[in-house]
Amino acid sequence: MSRPKVAAVAQAFKEAFTAAEVAAVYETAIRAAGGEPRVVVGSDGGDGFLDALAPVITRWTTHDASDPLSRPLRGVRVGWLDATRAVVESRLVCGLGLLQPPERAPLVTSTRGVGQLIVDVVAAGAGTVFVGLGGSATVDGGLGMARAWGWVPRDAAGRELPEGGGALAGLAVLDPGRRPPAELVGVSDVGNPLLGSRGARVFAAQKGASRADTERLAAGLERLAAVTGQDGALGRAGCPGAGAAGGLGFGLLQFADGRLEPGSSWVLDRVGFDAALDGAALLLVGEGAFDRTSLEGKLPGVALSRAAERGVGAVLVSPAADYVPEGVAAETGGGWWDIEELAQRVEQVVRRALRLLGP
Repeated sequence: MSRPKVAAVAQAFKEAFTAAEVAAVYETAIRAAGGEPRVVVGSDGGDGFLDALAPVITRWTTHDASDPLSRPLRGVRVGWLDATRAVVESRLVCGLGLLQPPERAPLVTSTRGVGQLIVDVVAAGAGTVFVGLGGSATVDGGLGMARAWGWVPRDAAGRELPEGGGALAGLAVLDPGRRPPAELVGVSDVGNPLLGSRGARVFAAQKGASRADTERLAAGLERLAAVTGQDGALGRAGCPGAGAAGGLGFGLLQFADGRLEPGSSWVLDRVGFDAALDGAALLLVGEGAFDRTSLEGKLPGVALSRAAERGVGAVLVSPAADYVPEGVAAETGGGWWDIEELAQRVEQVVRRALRLLGP
């Protein structure tokens, strides 16, 4: 008798498990529950972006750049989908994971390293560069990236501004640089605009900003939008994803004439999720903390939506779930699990769901 097919999307549980660890648990636990696993690794453009795309990467290269505090980084990974399409994970050069907690200082951290990395891969033959946006330690509107392309921000006295979003409120003029001779596509983990109550400011605290810092950073982004001629509610500043990675999404739009794509759908389309869902009796998704925002373009929400469109039932595993979508079976509670508990919880919820589905 054949086992029922169970599709699953594995992603990292922040500060707990890597996507690879989660995928391995899903494989084993689904089999133990009586299902036939079809596991894909996903990402929304942030953590694990390159890991998720590993099955479709044709080669890897390494490059040097600057970290968020302008220290040298060696051997930063870049993946290539083919000879002319490169994939950059921005958090590997401007991410929180590169800093110790006391070093988190979004007033001074910079995205310059992202710009350096893009210059390098374009010189290596990239005609299109996909930039994963998420997990950044920065709120500089992508201006640090643009500095690597020759853009120079100055105050009213003509002095060059220091690195970081904290200086942007004093921006008076921008000396233009060059646009990279390639198509740049930001793959965004969120749909927030640059400015306003839902703008890049909402992520400032997790990057180490105090309330006063957040106001200063928000004022700086408003000034950047004004100097570049972008109305806060219109144009590039208002685009969904412009506020991703502390405004790096806006920087790609403004300084590179780039475009933005919703990360979850972009990745799922490339890792074979729809094929994994074909003929599935059940979909398994998991997240370290699940709430209503998980349905606003994040990976679990997009996967659940696609399953619902096909009439595939779904189960959710999450140590902390403030909300569970109607019709989705959930295994949650406790706030934090070790890897053994994750395996037990997955097996339990999948076994229950398959029993309800019957033979």
